[in-house]
Amino acid sequence: MTVCAGGNENFSFAKSIGIGLIESSINLTELCLKEKPKSLLFIGSCGIYDKGEILGIYESSHVFNIEYSQISENFYTPTLNEIYFNSDIKNVSQETSYKINSSNYICQNTSAAKKLARFGLDFENMEVFSVFSVAKKFNIQAKCILCATNFCNENAHEDFLKNHKKAKEKLENYLKEHKYI
Repeated sequence: MTVCAGGNENFSFAKSIGIGLIESSINLTELCLKEKPKSLLFIGSCGIYDKGEILGIYESSHVFNIEYSQISENFYTPTLNEIYFNSDIKNVSQETSYKINSSNYICQNTSAAKKLARFGLDFENMEVFSVFSVAKKFNIQAKCILCATNFCNENAHEDFLKNHKKAKEKLENYLKEHKYI
């Protein structure tokens, strides 16, 4: 089953699950109970913490939920904050699997983004951790394919808006070319 956040990130061939960690986990859980998918493919956009290419396509099955507050050393969490599926990602070795972070917020601060990158994280997407959490609960294989729209800096939102339409087109073309849809 192919899923996406929805809102301004809808695709005709994907089921919308909602924006953010909570809405997407609730709606995807309901979908999984009804449709019992064998696998999940989450598609969408992402921000780049440090290294990457605007409008680059990134596949991963290695996701995290690291809030900036955790690496500022002022907070901790007793919850699981990493999910990794050892799946057969096409053309991506496990050694180069990108690490995708989900947070309740979108990073728009360069120094925070660099700190998250030093922590080992590559990109951010608000929903992907909840998708993988639901997949793990239902023992479903999952992966995400994301197109980068912006760097995580003071221009993050403006760059996202400027690049979003092209990112959706590029992502759809990639999915067709690689026979995901």
